[in-house]
Amino acid sequence: MIIFIEMMNSISAFLDTGGQVLTVIAGVICLMWLLIFERLFFFLKTYNGIKKSVIANWQARADKSSWNAEQIRVAQVSRLTEMLNQNVALIQSLVVLCPLLGLLGTVTGMIQVFDVMAISGSGNARSMASGVSRATIPTMAGMVGSLSGVFVVTWLQRKTKRRTEQLEDSLVLQH
Repeated sequence: MIIFIEMMNSISAFLDTGGQVLTVIAGVICLMWLLIFERLFFFLKTYNGIKKSVIANWQARADKSSWNAEQIRVAQVSRLTEMLNQNVALIQSLVVLCPLLGLLGTVTGMIQVFDVMAISGSGNARSMASGVSRATIPTMAGMVGSLSGVFVVTWLQRKTKRRTEQLEDSLVLQH
């Protein structure tokens, strides 16, 4: 319990050093990873059951060679592909949003540095240090969040393409 409290205090202190923008970045990253975990759960658990059901329905069909059968096959593949791609565009948007919010944090931190310079009238390094930290920490957090999401989005897209191809191969048309 003490470790949890110390961890929460450390996170709170980190968020305070980055300013309000860092809190927004943290929220965006949490939402992004929540959606990523939902997609991973779908890929690893839910998809296989749906795929087996679609293949079983296809195998049970008597007609697998007509134009109607081909359209049903295309529709089934499209539905499953749509399920595989669900929320991927939103995850991509959040990945793109992270560095932009980091840039916003940089601008707000630099504004704080310039305010200190205007008030103190000099380049006092101690008084400018908090503004510089508010400028660099959100940038770093936005880039780290974005990079972590880029790898997962690429993996999801690759897996979606591969599983769509596998489904198309499983639903064979008879000519």
